[in-house]
Amino acid sequence: MFKKILIANRGEIACRVIKSARKMGIKTVAVYSDADRNALHVKMADEAYHIGPPPANQSYIVIDKIMEAIRATGAEAVHPGYGFLSENMNFAAALEAEGVVFVGPPSPAIEAMGDKITSKKLAMEAGVSTVPGYMGLIADADEAVKISGEIGYPVMIKASAGGGGKGMRIAWSESEVKEGFESSKNEAANSFGDDRIFIEKFVTQPRHIEIQVLADKHGNCVYLHERECSIQRRNQKVIEEAPSPFLDEATRKAMGEQACALAKAVGYTSAGTVEFIVDGNRNFYFLEMNTRLQVEHPVTELITGVDLVEQMIRVAAGEPLPFRQEDLKINGWAMESRLYAEDPYRNFLPSIGRLTRYRPPVEGKTLGGGIVRNDTGVFEGGEISMYYDPMIAKLCTWGATRADAIEEMRLALDTFEVEGIGHNLPFCSAVMEHPRFTSGNITTAFIAEEYPDGFNGVALNPQMLRRVAAAAAAMNRVAEIRRTRISGTMDNHERHVGDNWVVTAQGEDLAATIAADKDGSTVTFADGTAHRVTSDWTPGQPLARLMVDGQPLVLKVGKIPMGFRIRLRGADLKVYVRTPRAAELAALMPEKMPPDTSKFLLCPMPGLIVKITVEEGQEVQEGQALATVEAMKMENILKAERKGVVKKINCAPGASLRVDDVIMEFE
Repeated sequence: MFKKILIANRGEIACRVIKSARKMGIKTVAVYSDADRNALHVKMADEAYHIGPPPANQSYIVIDKIMEAIRATGAEAVHPGYGFLSENMNFAAALEAEGVVFVGPPSPAIEAMGDKITSKKLAMEAGVSTVPGYMGLIADADEAVKISGEIGYPVMIKASAGGGGKGMRIAWSESEVKEGFESSKNEAANSFGDDRIFIEKFVTQPRHIEIQVLADKHGNCVYLHERECSIQRRNQKVIEEAPSPFLDEATRKAMGEQACALAKAVGYTSAGTVEFIVDGNRNFYFLEMNTRLQVEHPVTELITGVDLVEQMIRVAAGEPLPFRQEDLKINGWAMESRLYAEDPYRNFLPSIGRLTRYRPPVEGKTLGGGIVRNDTGVFEGGEISMYYDPMIAKLCTWGATRADAIEEMRLALDTFEVEGIGHNLPFCSAVMEHPRFTSGNITTAFIAEEYPDGFNGVALNPQMLRRVAAAAAAMNRVAEIRRTRISGTMDNHERHVGDNWVVTAQGEDLAATIAADKDGSTVTFADGTAHRVTSDWTPGQPLARLMVDGQPLVLKVGKIPMGFRIRLRGADLKVYVRTPRAAELAALMPEKMPPDTSKFLLCPMPGLIVKITVEEGQEVQEGQALATVEAMKMENILKAERKGVVKKINCAPGASLRVDDVIMEFE
């Protein structure tokens, strides 16, 4: 077995590899850019080696710099994680020439499967069901339009060397093909150093289901069942689960056997993933093969008990797989929510800055009998950089059933504290509550269909709203008692805390009476319904763990005048708890209206202006592209919301802007 492994990656996946290597008694080497000098993976590794400036194309994907780190540290093997150089055959070949083991497949398999065009051709030859499309290289946007018309709309424009949603667009018309083709090429070049594009038919009402395979150097190949990855936004996975709620045993077996057949056909070894599109009739089509560890591998580990990173290392060292296909059973259900530094209230645009508070839920077994796991690469006080992928953690839960896993995820998301940046935890919470998701009736269009106007938070259902109102009333009583004791010390008397209050939330006034005892409070509303609330919460704590009617309720709590800001399950509420008289007066207060920003194009994220596509004095139409902003390796095209005339342009390509900086003004 190896004595020292270098991890050619960063963030949570580097930390994940370090954990398995440490368990195996293997020393680890981290590499880092200037931006990652104080990163968690650097702190966790036994050694660390500096490889250059922050941009990935000057550090993490420069093969010569990684090779320099290997020579300097004496690493015997390299685990590439995912992204960066993980599917780069030139890197694998360079390691082979150096006599260093690549913890991944052989370079010919990377070449065959890492290129999406070649892999589709080989899949067809291996008898794997494939999606109709054009497998040749496409010269320009005009050729892309012609090919798309022949295939039939809608089409998927994809980067040949792509992954993680980079360089990928769905186009429903000629104009969208032209626009998407250029953006896909630019993103592919920036992210992978390869701007080749191909086009295939976009299957409507599809599910994205992938098969995890694991093969050794002794001819053994198994599949570790499937993962459902249909909850996606802009082709970027957000929620994953294992197994799929849609597959039956026959389809699972057929997909698994085809995945193994493809792996064997190209001499594949190590862990890999064969991705399929599955339609409503359980017809499945080969999408691509990722010749690396997948981001969502933890859910497979949770339902199979197999440490995939450990097995990758053992396979690379020449060991045979310790199990056969019949040994791999599905145990329970697992969910994964990806925590992204993206603000869902600003159309999921990237957010950077300092994590002023970062408190994940406690990992391990839960009181409900489930498991919580959080794979992360950040820490409280750390910086979220604009240079890399916006994913900062993967929160996973396991339960005996799908419903159990979802409930464990709900509580874990409620418990997860993140402050200082915009993030998508509220959105993940909202998905876990959505009836369509809980029913398992999902497709890759779920987010587009259920949140067509973006995410603006959710309204709690009446039952949950009552539980939150009861909790707020009980917490307010605790806060009032503390205030009376403080004032009692000063005034030499103690004010009485009343029993009658009005809780206002989501535009509803709920008159409540509180009866307290030494164990908790009973909150009774005007209609006679009563809720028992117990908690050890004290004022000032940002997280309140309560029991309401015997069921756990976790609230993120912030103080506001006469109440609380409360966040849970995708909702962000101002909950006021007032005396009856104060509630009467509050109802008379006028509502403050937000300022009008309709005559400005504001930069929606910190980023770099790549292109300005209009001029001062030019008339623009609704939906017309105005500017392109690049952030976290993604190009974002900003479009006109309505017809107008450009009055003034305040910046030029190359400018670095902050959130809400004015890009241009309209007459």
